Amino acid sequence: MTDRQPYRHRFPISIIQHAIWLYHRFRLSYRDVQELLQGRGIEVSHDTLREWNINFSPLIAEELRHREQGRGSRWHMDEVCTTVAGVRHWLWRAVDEHGVVLDVLLQRHRDTEAARTFLARLLGEFHVPETICTDKLASYGAAIRELPALQEVDHQQVIRAARCNNLVEQSHRPTRQQERSQLGFRKLKRTQEFLNLHARMTNLQRHARTTVPAHLRRSNQYRACQVWREVGAGVA
Repeated sequence: MTDRQPYRHRFPISIIQHAIWLYHRFRLSYRDVQELLQGRGIEVSHDTLREWNINFSPLIAEELRHREQGRGSRWHMDEVCTTVAGVRHWLWRAVDEHGVVLDVLLQRHRDTEAARTFLARLLGEFHVPETICTDKLASYGAAIRELPALQEVDHQQVIRAARCNNLVEQSHRPTRQQERSQLGFRKLKRTQEFLNLHARMTNLQRHARTTVPAHLRRSNQYRACQVWREVGAGVA
């Protein structure tokens, strides 16, 4: 990892990136990260850690996104209710058939316009899928009919408990855990930036599950660390 010192920062990018990794990889508060760094002889305040996340998280998320491999041909989409600064919002999420997070988007409403906005955002980034799998929310079907690029797509609507949409349902769990550890989200823009990097981090670390054989898990973890170091060099 590069030790280049970013402009107007007294710590090298390696330390900044490690702090951000701790915060997003594990369910830690800024004060938890502060204590862990202090144990390594690095004196930094929790306010500085917050500033590092604000300044560098969008850059790191973008670098990780560019390094991700091609996506599958099947989209699984779902939305869950969350609260930002006491106001109800909907977190829209899409994953492919391999469980890789394609995108996440916070929106105020759960209607056709919101579904169309999210689908258009996905189409701007990825190829048209062969299949889109959603729950029974009517807004998905209405939005798909309004987008010319999706007219030939096989739209499968299933009940929430159906197995074929379990991938996206399970993908919500890490976000819920982070939300609880932070005692809720407070600012819309910061929350979206956090979720963007959290999704990329989930993709980077998704092969670290205990169901993966130990030798393969270690190999995947090594590659994830390599990518993370390259990202540090890219944002320095």
